[in-house]
Amino acid sequence: MFFISSAYAQSASGQEANPMITLVMFGGLFLFMYFLIIRPQRKRQKEHANLVGALNKGDEVVMTSGMLGKITKLEGEYVVLEVSNNLELKFQKAAVHAVLPKGTIKAI
Repeated sequence: MFFISSAYAQSASGQEANPMITLVMFGGLFLFMYFLIIRPQRKRQKEHANLVGALNKGDEVVMTSGMLGKITKLEGEYVVLEVSNNLELKFQKAAVHAVLPKGTIKAI
């Protein structure tokens, strides 16, 4: 009972929130989310799409799993990597993390 009468007393004090301030706060929150989360993520997605689109036979790549290999075939949305002598594995193109400079695999 004590808390209920206290709540009524607070709401009856006459101070109401300005709806314009609430809208400005939501707008600021959206801008914050856009510039710190959405925009950088879209930029990374665009860079990755360009990387995947530029893959060629003979490129040395590192996969998201950390596996290194040389591309021997491109088959639609898949790449065939030679990871060792006479060992070829097929991966999705989206799993390519980065293209390495030529000769990197032999240097390791």
